[in-house]
Amino acid sequence: MNIPQFLIAAPHSGSGKTLFTLALLRLLSNRGLKVQPFKCGPDYLDTQLHKIAAHNESYNLDLFMMDSQGIKRRYAKEVCTADAAIVEGVMGMFDGYHLTQGSSAEVAQTLSIPVILVMNAKAMAHSAAALLKGFATYQQGVNLAGVVFNFVGSASHYSLLKAAAEEIGVEPLGWIAANSSLRVESRHLGLQTDNYDEIDAICENAAELILQNVNIDRLLELSSMPKPAIEPSILQNKSHRLQAAVAKDAAFNFIYPANIEALQQVADITYFSPLVDKVLPKVDFVYLPGGYPELHAEQLSANTAMIDAIRAYSNSDGRILAECGGMIYLGSHLTLKDETTYPMANIFQFGTTFANARCKLGYRQAQVGKHTIKGHEFHYSRSEGMLPQSAAEIKSATNRSTETGIYVHKNTVASYFHLYWGDSSMSIISILDAIINANSQQVESNG
Repeated sequence: MNIPQFLIAAPHSGSGKTLFTLALLRLLSNRGLKVQPFKCGPDYLDTQLHKIAAHNESYNLDLFMMDSQGIKRRYAKEVCTADAAIVEGVMGMFDGYHLTQGSSAEVAQTLSIPVILVMNAKAMAHSAAALLKGFATYQQGVNLAGVVFNFVGSASHYSLLKAAAEEIGVEPLGWIAANSSLRVESRHLGLQTDNYDEIDAICENAAELILQNVNIDRLLELSSMPKPAIEPSILQNKSHRLQAAVAKDAAFNFIYPANIEALQQVADITYFSPLVDKVLPKVDFVYLPGGYPELHAEQLSANTAMIDAIRAYSNSDGRILAECGGMIYLGSHLTLKDETTYPMANIFQFGTTFANARCKLGYRQAQVGKHTIKGHEFHYSRSEGMLPQSAAEIKSATNRSTETGIYVHKNTVASYFHLYWGDSSMSIISILDAIINANSQQVESNG
């Protein structure tokens, strides 16, 4: 069965990929199609926007955190029941973690799907031909099937851009008018995704405004191709079912759906809220993902019943994985930008401050025993106080040392490192145990 399948790329960030993607997802959903969204790279936020626009879960496709076979399996698994598949690229089309490695272009090539380029054409006319020629011919095996021009001043402006694309042999699929309301909407998307109604309205408005002059039917026809064959998935051992608790609320919501699906293979999951719940479920494993604890610091700190429950669970050797925001919650305190400080769980003797902190981001990997653990780091805060020794050295995608650590207290593991295990042969429990064992061996060797 043939269905539309394509990747939306751009020459650089700020070209309008995300709004264009949301508009297409909503339009196709409104047509009654089951459209499957994906996002290149490790981004949590765009996938949440995709889910609202398409009314369907969105999955990350990342060639650093996953291998090519993992990406193919994930893509085929999710597309098998879909009527269309749209992959949103990351940064510029050929921007990867090292040169073009891990780029949107490499993902498209791995999946053998065509690319639709969204180009910022403000103050540009026939020079678009030179840019398009470069993107169309730079890397063999990448199929640049069409282009949509953004920030176009008028229909006559588009006619010049259309001629440039036709000269190069890249099919022009239409244009998006320069519109101040769309720029406002883009800013409103911001960094939070918990305001469903506002984002839903933005998706609906984008579908109406952005696609007025885009030939959607031709785009769908141009990208129609057979669904990929479903490859066998990696199944975890189900012989011993665990009980897991996953924090999920406005403060903790940076969660990969693929990670949850992998966890469900070995555990029954109960969701809980550190913001409002007073009791921790009786479980074998607690997952505190990243999110926005800084926006809810007062409420988290005031919920002492949950803090006491988390602390008691940790001190009784319960397994906990705390990533980024989760680690902040388990620290001694949280200081906001205005230097207001709130006490936290105090399982670790260091705290976190958002005052005078800079953005820190990048792919991360750690060698723990025989296993390489991969993920990423992205935050606007920094730890303060005495940090314990890291259980493993964390390096960048290009094997450079980083300041990031993995910290262990009993069976509690905390780090700014967001782990990806969704398409791994190792369960998160095995990964956690490997980190804990590595830390124990390190402590013993240090006397």
